[in-house]
Amino acid sequence: MMPAPPQPIRVLRLIARLNVGGPARHVVWLSEALPAHGFETLLVTGTVPAGEEDMSAFAAAHGVTPVVIPSMSRELSPRDLSTIWQLWRLMVRFRPDIVHTHTAKAGAVGRIAGLLYRFVSRPSQQCSFVHTYHGHVFHSYYGSWKTHLFLTIERMLARLNTDRIIVLGEQQLREIRDTFRVGRPDQFVVLPLGIDLGELDAEPGSGDVLRAQLGIEASETVVGIAGRLTAIKNHDLFLRVAARLGNAARFVIYGDGGGRAALEQRAAGNVVFAGTRPATAIYDSLDIAALTSRNEGTPLALIEAMACGRPVISTAVGGVVDLLGDVEKRVSDNGATFEIRERGITAASGDELGFAAGLARLLRDEALRNLLAERGKAYVHNAHSKERLVADMIRLYRGLAAADHA
Repeated sequence: MMPAPPQPIRVLRLIARLNVGGPARHVVWLSEALPAHGFETLLVTGTVPAGEEDMSAFAAAHGVTPVVIPSMSRELSPRDLSTIWQLWRLMVRFRPDIVHTHTAKAGAVGRIAGLLYRFVSRPSQQCSFVHTYHGHVFHSYYGSWKTHLFLTIERMLARLNTDRIIVLGEQQLREIRDTFRVGRPDQFVVLPLGIDLGELDAEPGSGDVLRAQLGIEASETVVGIAGRLTAIKNHDLFLRVAARLGNAARFVIYGDGGGRAALEQRAAGNVVFAGTRPATAIYDSLDIAALTSRNEGTPLALIEAMACGRPVISTAVGGVVDLLGDVEKRVSDNGATFEIRERGITAASGDELGFAAGLARLLRDEALRNLLAERGKAYVHNAHSKERLVADMIRLYRGLAAADHA
């Protein structure tokens, strides 16, 4: 008699919403890839609020159809008792071996529902809980009271119902584990973001076409920033730097969001709002990629720009410092300070003078631009492929499943 085939490892994946950004792509790529390796997966998400771009079409193109629980996209509130109830019922039906939560809201309601599932509904069989911090909300998002509340919830859930905590880099590990004291050292796994490098192969001339559509001459130098137009991305700093540097470059803002109208009112004449465009055309159209965020995990926009061979400049926040590497030179220029790192330039968060000075250096130093672009492209292709991400996640899941059934 032939032995029964092994049962697939069931993974229930939760994310608050599939809005434009790295976390949505991350969960779709994993949901698409894992079934071929002996996993059964189910993705659960909330709805995308008005003013944010929805990536449901991206999920559908990759063969992923999520279960939608609309209330999961809201901020935490007493109404989330209904969300927790729905997630618990879904866990009872799907019977996951691993529940993997992404982003703060899904991490909270998913792990609370998991307490009911783990210790009441499924006491005789283990289920592991994993949470990924793509970023965190422990500073620069909310006021002190709300931030303290979220931090207290995260510390409690890490202690009560989390087997592994995934962070995307060493800097994020130090922030979450050491600075904010969430979780125990043995819970943490550093697992860098991976991307589909093949999706970044641009059609020849796509950047030139986009420049022409935006009224930008081929001879002009383009400094671009890509991402949601939301306060945490601090596009206002980008606008102030653009005004300071004047005609040294054209400054293009790619993306959309609720903050666009206010930003447009404050923009100088050298700034273009390009809206949503294909990623391949964006990176093919620009000469330098910028990021001005107040808080980040590992920014997908910088990884994509580096993969496409573009030099980058960013505020030194979160996982940016791991992505751009060690400081090779700290430069002070007329009271402005910036850092030349292995793979890019950084300035302190909110530092208009430092960011402008660093960008001015990139604009006038072609040799530096070429060096940073070459290093960045090689690094991303070696360390941030989708294939590496999938292999690392499979290894983690199988290790948890084996421990649960030992």
